Amino acid sequence: MEIRQLEYFVSVVETNSFTKAAEKQYVSQPCITHSIRKLEEELGFELFDRSQKKSPLTDEGRRFYLRACNLLNELRDTMTEMNELRNLARGTINLAIPPMIGSCLFPYLFTSFQTRYPHLTLNVCEEGSYSAHRMIEQEELDLGIIILPQHNPGTLETFFLTRQEILLAVAKNHRLASASAVPFADLRQEKFILFKSNFFQRHAILQRCQDEGIEPEIVFNSSQIETVKSLVSHGVGISFLMQMALEGQPGIAGVSLYPPIHVNIGLAWKKGRQLSPSAKAFINLVSAQTEEALTLKKCR
Repeated sequence: MEIRQLEYFVSVVETNSFTKAAEKQYVSQPCITHSIRKLEEELGFELFDRSQKKSPLTDEGRRFYLRACNLLNELRDTMTEMNELRNLARGTINLAIPPMIGSCLFPYLFTSFQTRYPHLTLNVCEEGSYSAHRMIEQEELDLGIIILPQHNPGTLETFFLTRQEILLAVAKNHRLASASAVPFADLRQEKFILFKSNFFQRHAILQRCQDEGIEPEIVFNSSQIETVKSLVSHGVGISFLMQMALEGQPGIAGVSLYPPIHVNIGLAWKKGRQLSPSAKAFINLVSAQTEEALTLKKCR
């Protein structure tokens, strides 16, 4: 059995004509007919019911057509992947990273990736985890380093990278700056600085407020982590940031909430999507070096 035989057979089925299949494959009609006859001899059954005018597929032919399509698709995907592997010096990855993760973790990972694959391009979209999730599902992005959803709806493949605690962020001279842990009820009179609605943190904090019967006074909404940090350090209000975003920050204290809020950070891509070798290379590097990157950040 030859690949060309499968291609000729599939073309006949899809064009519903031996003549049109020959035109599509740039061969003569007798060549198509002879190839399919030879294929039928090898298989031991007829693929087309030639007793009827339009020669429809037999039951065996219908089953073989599905198998042939799968084989040809697999072959095309394999050849594409092999070509890309051979030329891994070229490629583009469309990646989503929320600003907090991007500012804290990504510089280390990007430097390592660029050193190893200097000719691969990363197109980075700074989006909150909620927006990134939607964009990955719609195939606007290849990958995301995001806060993993607590309940995966089955549309994502994920790879866990690290676990982070969301801390209360207050100015160094704030009344709660030296507390070991702060119950949410103690924040009833505070002014909140929150991220916008496409960020996981906002939803987590508002849900905690609702659970505690607190109506938060939100004085500022932002998508920029440096803006949030600056406002907190100047005593404009309190906010809620991942532990890694608060390490080594002058003017800001990070305090655990009681009970604490933890999030899982990981890689995500659309379930069932065929990833390019360059995307797979990025996944392998990030999965191997995230903990090292976090350690380097602590030691900086």
